[in-house]
Amino acid sequence: MDKKILGVDIGGTKIQLGIVEDSKIIKEIKFPTLSGASKEDIIQNLIRGIESLGNESFQGIGIGVPGLVDENNGIVYDLLNISSWKEVHLKKQLEEHFHIPVRITNDANVFAIGEKIFGKGSNYKNLIGITMGTGFGTGIIANHRLYSGSFSSAGELGSIPYLGKTIEDYCSGKFFKNQYGLKGANVFKDAEKGEKYALKILEEFGEHLGNAINHILYILSPEAILLGGSVSKSFKFFEAGMLHAIKDFPFKRVTDQLVIEPSDMENISILGAAALIISESKEYNTNNSNQNPILP
Repeated sequence: MDKKILGVDIGGTKIQLGIVEDSKIIKEIKFPTLSGASKEDIIQNLIRGIESLGNESFQGIGIGVPGLVDENNGIVYDLLNISSWKEVHLKKQLEEHFHIPVRITNDANVFAIGEKIFGKGSNYKNLIGITMGTGFGTGIIANHRLYSGSFSSAGELGSIPYLGKTIEDYCSGKFFKNQYGLKGANVFKDAEKGEKYALKILEEFGEHLGNAINHILYILSPEAILLGGSVSKSFKFFEAGMLHAIKDFPFKRVTDQLVIEPSDMENISILGAAALIISESKEYNTNNSNQNPILP
């Protein structure tokens, strides 16, 4: 598991690449996505970025994207904020160019598998990773394996109806903007100063998140839930409200053993993408010998 792996995070505005070796990022670059360009131009831009890292030999390339993915065939569909990427056979094109394995999944899944292999989730059999930033994403680790469902869309809990809107509207950065006309970062800064209005808003946010977690507990009953994304940095301010919402969950044995913590990992998008390759390695699956590989 100490061979070099390339982790790739494709976002709507930028692409980040990182060489991962021995669980560390040893080299990293980022460049604009060219989101308004043609499908092929964006792919060629990505290839040039990979080649700019030098004449490296990689075990494989792992990629996270904000959209739907046919993981078996590595086809990306309807990528968020990149209008030309309606159907992109990315795995095929990259494997034909670089002649190494390529694995692709949704970016929320990347967070979950990254925490499982590199972060706080390593000791848990059943784990949920929640990302809270501009949106609300959920990745599922079940029986030590990433469960991604059809088109890597399992765990799209943010779309569940809630209080006339959706869970995402109340459990992401959208909450601060839509409910209070504020930026989440400013609310956090004022909470750090002890401003009562900010503390109250974050406690309310925690109540909504706790209600969302109750949905997760009913459906998946994990041992641990790890929180990532920009909003998770306010954990100490919304934790009490979150726990207050969870305290009435009827199955106390479930909540008594439940661990909920913010992630402390930097560059999780790159490490998690690399984890897609590690999860298929012989060494990893020998250590988890009762399990199948995390991805097909």
